[in-house]
Amino acid sequence: MKKSLLLAALLALSVVACSKTETPAPAAPAAEAAKDAAAAVDATKDAAKDAATATVDAAKDAATAVKDAGAAAVDATKDAAKK
Repeated sequence: MKKSLLLAALLALSVVACSKTETPAPAAPAAEAAKDAAAAVDATKDAAKDAATATVDAAKDAATAVKDAGAAAVDATKDAAKK
């Protein structure tokens, strides 16, 4: 009788243990992280575009400065040759 009661208890315990299901981890943190990463990528793209624009403007300004310096050098050479 004790063996059958023990066996019945073990069988009931194993059935109860097998029927438990684990709750899956929420997917919301992963989705939020993906949204944050996408926002960071967009911000980086915007910053890169702004940096490229600033670089182009700086290159144009430098080219203008070199052109003006070259013209000034030519004028100074002409003035020195006249003297």
